Amino acid sequence: MSDCCSANAKAGTAPAVMPCPVNGARSKQVDTLTVRSLVRQLLLGMSNTQYYFCEARDCDVVYFPFDAQAPVFRREDLLVRVGAKEATDPIPVCYCFGFTRKDIQDEIADTGRSTVAGRITSEVQAGNCACEVKNPSGKCCLGDVTKVVQECMRVMRGDRAVDRR
Repeated sequence: MSDCCSANAKAGTAPAVMPCPVNGARSKQVDTLTVRSLVRQLLLGMSNTQYYFCEARDCDVVYFPFDAQAPVFRREDLLVRVGAKEATDPIPVCYCFGFTRKDIQDEIADTGRSTVAGRITSEVQAGNCACEVKNPSGKCCLGDVTKVVQECMRVMRGDRAVDRR
């Protein structure tokens, strides 16, 4: 089983968090394996610099380097849609098992609850996740799934305070 869904401290000289060079959003480190797995066309001899993931919806940048000489990668450079940056369906929430925001909304509309987080947890326990190479953030999706479920439940109850992320 991969360690993508467990705490994993990164060592090195690059800071854990950097501001996005385009919009200043707080951006966390992402493993080079994630970048190499999801960028459409990598340059030969791409440097092994630390990259950061910008999840701000209003920013086209997905990955930016600690080393200013390395390339920046934008939404169109990735092989997958970046759920954190999308406003129209299908909005990916779980990259390993293909769950979308609409899947969660539909299940809640039909049953009043969502089983998606439990289903993902079972798959993770079975050793079937690959977040580090499938999820643009490089981390486990369960936090994002929980946020989407909570948002959908608020909408169903008619609450006005909805986070559209």
